[in-house]
Amino acid sequence: MPLSLFMDATLIIVLSTTAFVAVIWFFWRWLIRQAEAAQVADWGRNWLNRLDGLNRLFCKKFHRLRADVIPLPRHGAAIVVANHVSGLDPVLMAAASPRPLRFMIAREQFERWWLKWFFEIVGCIPVERDSNSRVALGAAQRALAKGEVVALFPHGRIHLDHEPPVRLRRGVFFLAQATNAPIFPLRIEGVKGVGRTVAAVFMRSRARIKAFPPLYHEGKDVDTLLNELSRMLAGK
Repeated sequence: MPLSLFMDATLIIVLSTTAFVAVIWFFWRWLIRQAEAAQVADWGRNWLNRLDGLNRLFCKKFHRLRADVIPLPRHGAAIVVANHVSGLDPVLMAAASPRPLRFMIAREQFERWWLKWFFEIVGCIPVERDSNSRVALGAAQRALAKGEVVALFPHGRIHLDHEPPVRLRRGVFFLAQATNAPIFPLRIEGVKGVGRTVAAVFMRSRARIKAFPPLYHEGKDVDTLLNELSRMLAGK
């Protein structure tokens, strides 16, 4: 190859590479600015706050999320509960919440090797699904005592509307009674990938979160509160 042609080819490669890197850099800066503008909840770290913004954009643009304002207090303990239809649910709830949520999640989900590090950073609390949950409830109680917001699915697993009714787990009542934290019920609807876990995140939805007024344990026994909560989560 003549030297002039070699120099021309080298110049084209250098210019193309430079242009590609510049496009990536400008796109990345644009994405960061969009994330910072969309961020609402303060997770205490810059990269988590930006991730909060990206998640809100993802849920709004891709899953077309429409969510009521969750009337959480600005400070202090609160318990957020919702029906559980898919693995997308925590993503939607985090996008609808004005404060960070500490999710109680099944141990087998928590132990996914490619997500465990993230679950630990955001403060998820692993729960043994089919055994004693005392350790997990203790961790949740300590988080509430610090004024944090704990989120959980009282059905204990994915449960769809067409399935036979199941009794809600008593943990939510125990936490409310032990900490005097209000319970904020949510109803999740419009998820495309119902019954799925990871796949539901990538199946475009018309998601809707309906927020109910808070419930308090005072003056109610466990059955009364769980029945009232069950009706809300079922959309009745």
